[in-house]
This record gives sequence, C-alpha cells and structure tokens, in this order.
Amino acid sequence: MLSHTLRRCAAGTMALALTALSATSLAAPASASTEQAPADESTMRIATSGQVDNFNPFTSIYLTPTAINRYVYENLVQYDAKDFGPTEGLAESWDTSDDGKEWTYKIREGMKWSDDEPITADDVVYTYTQMMEDPAMGAANGSLVQNFDSVEATDEHTVAITLKEPQAPNPGVEIPIVPEHIWSAKDDPAGDDNDTEVVGSGPYTLESYEANQSITLKANPNFWRGAPKVDTIQYAYYTNSDAQVQALRAGDVDFVTGLSPEQLKALEGADNVETNIGESRRFTALGLNSGAETPEGEAYGTGAEALKDVKVRQALRLGIDMDTLREQVMQDYATEATSFVPESFEKWHLPKSDKIVKSDPEAAKKLLDEAGWTEGSDGIREKDGEKLSLRLLTDAQTPTEQTIGEFLTPWMKDIGVELKVESSDSDTISDRTTAGDYDMYITGWSVTPDPEFQLSINTCASRPDAEGNGPTSQDGYCSEAFDELYSKQHTELDESKRVEYVHQALQQHYDDVAQITLWYPNQLEAFRSDRFTGFTTQPTDGGVIGNQSGYWGFLSAEPAAEADAGDGEGGLSPIVWVGIGIAVLAGAIGIPLALRRRKSDDRA
Repeated sequence: MLSHTLRRCAAGTMALALTALSATSLAAPASASTEQAPADESTMRIATSGQVDNFNPFTSIYLTPTAINRYVYENLVQYDAKDFGPTEGLAESWDTSDDGKEWTYKIREGMKWSDDEPITADDVVYTYTQMMEDPAMGAANGSLVQNFDSVEATDEHTVAITLKEPQAPNPGVEIPIVPEHIWSAKDDPAGDDNDTEVVGSGPYTLESYEANQSITLKANPNFWRGAPKVDTIQYAYYTNSDAQVQALRAGDVDFVTGLSPEQLKALEGADNVETNIGESRRFTALGLNSGAETPEGEAYGTGAEALKDVKVRQALRLGIDMDTLREQVMQDYATEATSFVPESFEKWHLPKSDKIVKSDPEAAKKLLDEAGWTEGSDGIREKDGEKLSLRLLTDAQTPTEQTIGEFLTPWMKDIGVELKVESSDSDTISDRTTAGDYDMYITGWSVTPDPEFQLSINTCASRPDAEGNGPTSQDGYCSEAFDELYSKQHTELDESKRVEYVHQALQQHYDDVAQITLWYPNQLEAFRSDRFTGFTTQPTDGGVIGNQSGYWGFLSAEPAAEADAGDGEGGLSPIVWVGIGIAVLAGAIGIPLALRRRKSDDRA
C-alpha cells in the first residue's frame, strides 16, 4: 500500500539490482546526467538514481529522504554503531518509572540548531505533539506515538513522556526532532517539502535539491558530536546502476552502494577501489494483494479474488524453489529468509523450524485442489469459469526483478497458475500498488533494530485509505490474531517474554502468507580509497556503511590526503561512533532500493 510501495522504489530496485555485467563493460567511463562538480578533497560524490517524495520528516516515506533525515535531524535516542544498542542522541540520559509508563529524558545543555538557535525540551515536545494531534503529521511515524498520553517539558532540558500503558520499546528512538521556531512558522507544515532553508541538528544540513539532478549536504559545525571531516556530500544522478559503477572506476564519483554480485566482482581488484560486503537490515519479498481494504473495511483495487484464500497464497510459496532462486539471482550474497525481521537482528529474527516450509510443488497442487481450483486442458487451473491467472509487477530498469519473473513463471505454471509479468517503471508500480491495482510485486524494507515499527505497520490500524492517505502499511495486512500478539509484545517489559511474543507474531504473519519473503540480501558497496577513508560500519563486526540505523557511516570519514598526512591506515574505521548513515547515498535521490521505505528502508 502507500508506504510499502513507496519504499520499494527507494530501496529495492537498486539494492538488489542484478546486472549481467562484465569487467570489460565496466572499463569505459560513464557520465552522469548532470555536470560533475570538481573533485575537491573534502567533497564526497555519491552516485544515485531515483526519486524523492519530500524531505519532510513528518511525512516522507521514500527511503532516500528518510535516510537523509537521519543525519539532518537528531533523535532523542540513537542506535549505536557497535551493536544497535540505544545510545545518546539529543538526550544524554533517560530513565523510566517502575510501572513503565513514565519516561524522562535529560536534554544535553549547550546544543544549537544549525542556525545557532538553542535546542531545548520545547523542540521535542513540539515534534511529538504535532504527530499526536494531527494525523497528517503522523503519516511517517504516527504509529510510534499511538501509546502516548502526554509529552511535556518540565524544564528547559527535561522531557517527560507519559504513556497510556507500559511499553517495551524506548519512545525516544526513530523520530527526528525538528526546531519549533522553524516549523511552527510554516503555513502548512504537513505539506511542506522542506527542501530549502533547512535547519537541522545532525552532522549535515540539506543545502540544495534539484529533482532528478542533485542533492547537496553541508557539514553542520554545530553538531554536538563535532562537525564531520567531509565538508560536502553531493549526490549525482545516474540513469542506471551500471553507469554508477563505471563512474566509480573512472573516479567521477566516490561511493556506490546497492551493487549486484556481478558488479561487485567486476570491481574487486580495481585500482583505488575498496569494496565492503555487509550484513544488511533488509529483506526482499513478493508483496501479495490479499484484498486491499481501508481501515473501515471498504474493499478497493483490482486484486485477484483467488489471493484472498490463504490456501492459494500458501500454494504459491510452496511452488517457489527458494534456494535455487536465491542462488541464481543473488549468488553467495543473500541468506534464507523466514520473516520480515532479518537475521542481522538475531534476537528478534524468527528462527528456522519445521513451521518454515520448503519448496514442495506436489503439496502446492494439493492445496489448490482443496481450494477448488481444478486443472484445465491447458494445465492452468480454473474455478467457477475463471482461470487462476495472476499479475506480477516488475521494474523494467531492475534486472533482478526481471530475473525473478523469469524463474517464477514456469514454476507457477507447473502448479497450474498462469503468471503474467508486467514490466513498468517504479513510479507506475508505486501508483498501482497504492491503488491496490496489482496481484503481486517485488518489494522489501529496511528494518530498524527494535522490531516495534515494522510490527506496527502490519496491524489493521496501520492501513491507509484507497488513495494512500493515512498511516503506513507494509502489505495492507489485517489480522486480529496478529494485532493481539503485537499488543502483547508492545507492553511486555520482560524481554525474554517479549521475544517470544514477537516470534509468535512473525509466525502468524508467515502462516497467513501476507507476503512471501524471498531472502535477506547482503549490502554490496564500494568506494574510492584514494579519495576517502575511515568509514564506520554498523554493526562494527561485518556491518554496512550505507543504509544504517543512524548517522555513523560518513561521520568518521575523512579525505585520504588528510589521513595520509596523519599516518592514517585508510579503509574502514575501527571507531564505533563515527559515520553517517550512508543509506542515503544509496538513494540520494530516492534510488529504488526495493522498496521504498517504505518501498524501504526502508525504512531507512
């Protein structure tokens, strides 16, 4: 629906792009669609392609702008680079009452916005109150404040959040805090694109944006951790991922993420290029239209009636040879999936068990028999005079999606399902999925370290209306059983019990086949080691530079010339707290990384 389709463009297409690319084809230099800036020592150039909805932290649901906002606006509480644990943001400390309903945050004194105005508790109260009182301002993260009863500033540097009921997740994570003195003066804050005269509190501020051309960020000297060593980050728009790789080899850009396996291998050993293979926080899936409905239960869209039957959905999954698909499309750079929480978050990830089925075409046929679909003379099943024919939307510019369609078509035919692959552009796919005008499409998200948000957008209350307005939904999924488990994990303060409830909720989602999760992709990245060094991965051990839950990837980066002068060793930084979420660079302009955040993260 709205959000998951939007994130799709921001994260999936690029993050998963599989392009048959040879080292020879990469040798020729590529040119961007916009003029390249001079290679200033302190200007990092990032290749990107795609779109941006806006840079409004209250409403943006594309992967790239939400990722950019991670380092334009500080949260109360950050996820650290070492292991995703909670760490300081605007708040230097926090505590909770014995009953779990009162959270008190101490705001660090002396911090300033990028326009030199002081950051106070009133900015936090303003941000949260807008989301609580105005549904339009809660479009991106409204589900995170549904349990809030009140937010108040007890003094200039103290924020008290009172909850309706106890909750396990820290209320201070994931929500960008905005400056009240700027946003309260806007005529229409929910409708503001926030792409000019931006005032922030993070490592960088947004200096300029030209749609489909460039995004420029400038270091914020007022950032409380200290200004980053890279003064400027420029995103240059390229029409396809092959051109981005060529530009990296030619030295026209300094960083590329979302590489395909072929592209990564072609870059290995290239002069002055260093690669990084990280365990990402993403999943890739087939989104299924099992019956699009508004929050009031009013049906809309053109989804196939057959997909409303859970036996049909279960049969589709059984008909897919997951291991072969993953190995052929992603080679050695993806792992088996069980749910929408990646295995990079081991505690919350749904473990493999006998409840996670393997490919079994015969079992799939039996389920379709039970559902009343009988084989026709052409091998395609029929019921009440209708053929079992489904549409799969794929992005014409993403070879990965085309390859998936090529594998799925004969597998579906083998169990009696006609699959019609409809290739289009990412904007059209977003529009169609928002309107419920699809049966299946390829999607995926970037998941945050605490599963609260991703679970919340699978609840009935998180469904948008027929125009895509309102909350964010992952699949338009609605299940009373899932909602009950979501509520239990949300309020369970005993972590071991909460983990159990989360696993039960994920299993419920799996059993209902709200989507068919295909794999967890590695994030494949490369950068010019002769230009920049000192990047920080998240997590520190085997993590990623881009698409982080935070702003660590670039914060520690520095020009290679400066590092050499200081006897730096280059490459990736061992420092845990440095680096700005480079997820942004993966999409600076909205680069379809499967999925935007929300066809995301992604959420980024």
